[in-house]
Amino acid sequence: MVGEYLLSKERKQASFRLCNVSSFMTELLELSAENPSLHVVIIPGNPGIVQFYKHFVEGVYEMLDGSASVTAIGHISQTKKNWDSGRLFSLQDQIDHKVAFINQEIQNTEIPIFLVGHSIGSHMSLEVFRSLPERVKYCIGLYPFLSSNKESFAQTVIERISMSSILCSAISCIVSALGLLPRRLTRFLVKRSVGKSWSTASVEALCGHLLQYHTMRNILFLAKTEFEKFAQEPDWMFMKEKQDQISFLFGINDHWGPLTMFEEISKQIPNVALSIEKEGHTHSFSCTKAGSVWVADHVVSVIKHQLQVKADRVKDTMV
Repeated sequence: MVGEYLLSKERKQASFRLCNVSSFMTELLELSAENPSLHVVIIPGNPGIVQFYKHFVEGVYEMLDGSASVTAIGHISQTKKNWDSGRLFSLQDQIDHKVAFINQEIQNTEIPIFLVGHSIGSHMSLEVFRSLPERVKYCIGLYPFLSSNKESFAQTVIERISMSSILCSAISCIVSALGLLPRRLTRFLVKRSVGKSWSTASVEALCGHLLQYHTMRNILFLAKTEFEKFAQEPDWMFMKEKQDQISFLFGINDHWGPLTMFEEISKQIPNVALSIEKEGHTHSFSCTKAGSVWVADHVVSVIKHQLQVKADRVKDTMV
């Protein structure tokens, strides 16, 4: 199987880089091809910490046989160091940041860009696509968070917390206090609780990035502005216009991207490419090696299919 092959062999390691984007220090995880035929830009969910996507970045790069550059871009102020002195950044701020990154860092306009968004990153990717229609060739949404789910108890709780600055500050203080514990102890606690099946990279990302006041405050503030935005309907008209350049992967029992949204998209945009992952991976697929590899395989299959479709169209015009 593809997953077993990738997990059993040595592969090129993704590089971590700090980059100044519109005066905001930005964390990147990337693998660069010598002569890339395309550039895959991965926009995380919330939290938007690129270290959670290490195995996913490496899987996408390897499955594309090193023919593409792959970059995961982190969210502003969800970084290891508090570069922005406690400033809070909204959903729109994060979208603008991704547009600025592409304009600044991917200057070769001849290379097509494939956007891959996870969770709220799927919404961000669509908005980046809207801003840069000439640069972006295709947009892939993974376990997409595109509208609030009133049936989800977890979302109801998170929304209420995020709307209260007092609760947000209190929770951020508690989280940052945990971050003061010895790293060995925090690793043990994470492994015993949420991270039982997580990769080492993901455990380190939680311990090193998430357990900080500025990061947690920004995660909750971003969540607040997400719920405010999703009081509106998704922009079905835009998605319908771009339906040949968009696809979504949904999961089973995922309250962020429920199958009711899958059904709604099917009704609103019947010809858009939709898939359901039934292998048992979760919304936080990138935190495990197996989930990262399976989803990377799906993403690369979509990319290769689109490249083949484009090649076939070129052939048809030449006949």
